[in-house]
Amino acid sequence: MENNILNSQKETHATSRLGWLRAAVLGANDGILSTSSLIMGVASAHAGRENILLAGISSLGPVRS
Repeated sequence: MENNILNSQKETHATSRLGWLRAAVLGANDGILSTSSLIMGVASAHAGRENILLAGISSLGPVRS
């Protein structure tokens, strides 16, 4: 009898419901890193200010493969 009572209680943890938050944070970090890497690469090639700005703006658009 006592064993049935213990098995019938379900534990819920907040970590099982927060998968969307983890995905959002990791996705934002990925976007920041890839955009800043692109801008630093263009800037290190001694490109002009307009080209650096254009590279930054173009990296914010959707990626289609």
